[in-house]
Amino acid sequence: MTNYTTTQSGAPVASDAHSLTTGRDGVTALHDRYLVEKLASFNRERVPERNPHAKGGGAFGEFEVTEDVSKYTRAAVFQPGAKSETLLRFSSVAGEQGSPDTWRDVRGFSLRFYTTEGNYDIVGNNTPVFFVRDGIKFPDFIHSQKRLNGSGLRDADMQWDFWTLSPESAHQVTYLMGDRGLSRSWRHVNGYGSHTYQWINAEGERFWVQYHFKSRQGVELMEAAPGTSTCRSCRTKMRRRTVSTRSTSPRSGRTPTTR
Repeated sequence: MTNYTTTQSGAPVASDAHSLTTGRDGVTALHDRYLVEKLASFNRERVPERNPHAKGGGAFGEFEVTEDVSKYTRAAVFQPGAKSETLLRFSSVAGEQGSPDTWRDVRGFSLRFYTTEGNYDIVGNNTPVFFVRDGIKFPDFIHSQKRLNGSGLRDADMQWDFWTLSPESAHQVTYLMGDRGLSRSWRHVNGYGSHTYQWINAEGERFWVQYHFKSRQGVELMEAAPGTSTCRSCRTKMRRRTVSTRSTSPRSGRTPTTR
């Protein structure tokens, strides 16, 4: 019997790894029914250990335009001298609840501008490349990095199977496994937007742009040994804070242990 992927209604799909596009390098077609179904199912997953970017933190700040880009866009947020309140959140991609910040992992970011014309959102990572080119593979990539439902464990074979069977991930894998794969802190990473945006100026001209955010502190990395030591130190402190206390239950007379 031949194994093949099906839609939720049981119909076989032509490909589980390639979206329907307008030509070889064209845009992805919205009427790719299986793509929409697959991404919708992934977005609705509520398994805590499998949600990407689950562990992170952020801060509020202010964005001020110091140069003139009005010939490219009429958006109020980017006009000379404009100021907007912002919220910036950093996270690890594969990190889950309780995971340390010292794991070798891509760092993601999400940036929201509270503008006079509404909220403006940008998301990205601290790497200028990514593991997949076609968005239809994104759910499969995330699942390969997360824990298995049956055992509750991560699987290195599953992780490397995805990477080796997706040659386009090679650049990002070398980036992650090299010196740049373990960031020292959120203040020492760059940010590269994941999407291409369209700017429209007052004359109606259109421009395609991507957002790159460069750290003024520079990009600094954590050595593997200090990272391991820090992680071990955190676990030791957690164990020291775990104190056993005993009390007698008035109902049953049992002596439960609480931590």
